Amino acid sequence: MTTATLKPLAGKVAVVTGGSGGIGAAICQRLAEAGATVVVGYNSSQQPAEQLVSQMPAASQPHVALAAPVTNSDAMKTLAAEVSSRYGRCDLLVNCAGTTRYCAHDDLDGLDDALIDQILATNVRGPFASVRAFKPLLKASGAGLVVNISSIAAVTAMGSNVIYCASKAAVDNMTKSLARALAPEIRVLSVSPGLADTDFVKQLDQSWRDEQASRTPLKRLAMPEEVADAVIAAATHLTFTTGVVIPVDGGRPLS
Repeated sequence: MTTATLKPLAGKVAVVTGGSGGIGAAICQRLAEAGATVVVGYNSSQQPAEQLVSQMPAASQPHVALAAPVTNSDAMKTLAAEVSSRYGRCDLLVNCAGTTRYCAHDDLDGLDDALIDQILATNVRGPFASVRAFKPLLKASGAGLVVNISSIAAVTAMGSNVIYCASKAAVDNMTKSLARALAPEIRVLSVSPGLADTDFVKQLDQSWRDEQASRTPLKRLAMPEEVADAVIAAATHLTFTTGVVIPVDGGRPLS
């Protein structure tokens, strides 16, 4: 096997917003294993992000944890400038930062305006701001790729709350619009997981988790690493693919 086969992303630079979370951390780890230099973007979780950096396999250039507050467009432009200064390039942007809070779908008053604004700012405006900030670097790459981490909630309309579901549907629609607008220099895809077995989900009620698994045709939850593998596939194998949503949901919409 050649070095390129073993490390298909060697020499590439990847930026992952929300990189210290459960799915984000798995994506960062997989990218590093594939040879990419990874910028672990964080909002408030600096220490976990730096710890993750220290644990990832070395690449051609040092990995780094940098602040990536996606709701602050100016800060994202500053981040892009920092990445350009450090590495001179960005080949892959993974928009994994997101937020939500449980609120029953029929509890319209419980979904207050502040929460609605927070979800939409983080989950919809955030990815757009990130793409806008990194567009010049991604375009200069010659093979730039944006992967938006969406959710099965965009299709099923079942999730932590009504606005969260709507925000992920917006992400998938925005993925298609951006794929059209930024072609041919930059590809844009969504990866859409079902419920993933992260540390956060493991803290939830076991009977509820079991129910979610039983209602999935493959009879289990997604592993964060499986979501990460879809990102790697988009970067290394699906090179003629853009403007689509890649499901990693165990067939849940079938049930």
